[in-house]
Amino acid sequence: MATYHVSLGFAQLPDSDLDEFAGAVIAGLTGNAAFPTPAVSIADLTAAQTAFEDAMTAMAQGGTQATADKNNKRDALVALLRTEAKYVELNGKNDLPTLLSSGFQVNSTNTAQSPLATPSIVQITNEVSTQLVVRLNGVDNARSYEMQVKNGGGWQPAGVFTQSRRIILTGLTPGQTYTVQARAVGGSTGYSDWSDPLSHMAM
Repeated sequence: MATYHVSLGFAQLPDSDLDEFAGAVIAGLTGNAAFPTPAVSIADLTAAQTAFEDAMTAMAQGGTQATADKNNKRDALVALLRTEAKYVELNGKNDLPTLLSSGFQVNSTNTAQSPLATPSIVQITNEVSTQLVVRLNGVDNARSYEMQVKNGGGWQPAGVFTQSRRIILTGLTPGQTYTVQARAVGGSTGYSDWSDPLSHMAM
């Protein structure tokens, strides 16, 4: 029987992706009967995420002190997520659906990796102006998903995301139609093929 280990790869995520990942963990653990007493309380984890978000906003206004503060808040959030990951692994009973319900990702149990299947875009929706929300069909053994968009020109990178259910593309121009593609990251080839493109207008 495979032994599952919670991935700690979130520590390497860019700031915005780490913030999104923390939000997914908070959502996954809130009211989750499989994890009734998290090692880090939902309130403490939420407070750390909020402090990190505030520090990112302050850093955008410039200044080395603001950058240092953001880095400190990031380190604090990562440390709490590491503690939470250990709790989830210990209490997840080696059951993959239970572990994934926490919002954390699980390391692949494949020792002989194989090429990744190609993800597909299930839906693109509008929720907030200048953003598109993309939902993918996930791919087994994918570590993350890379997105690209184009709007009349060539393809432009749009970020790498750790989960497939809710990918938020930002910085778009309202009224413009964007074509979106996704590919999975991982496996023996490093990347899957790009998905079929799907277009949607930003609001």
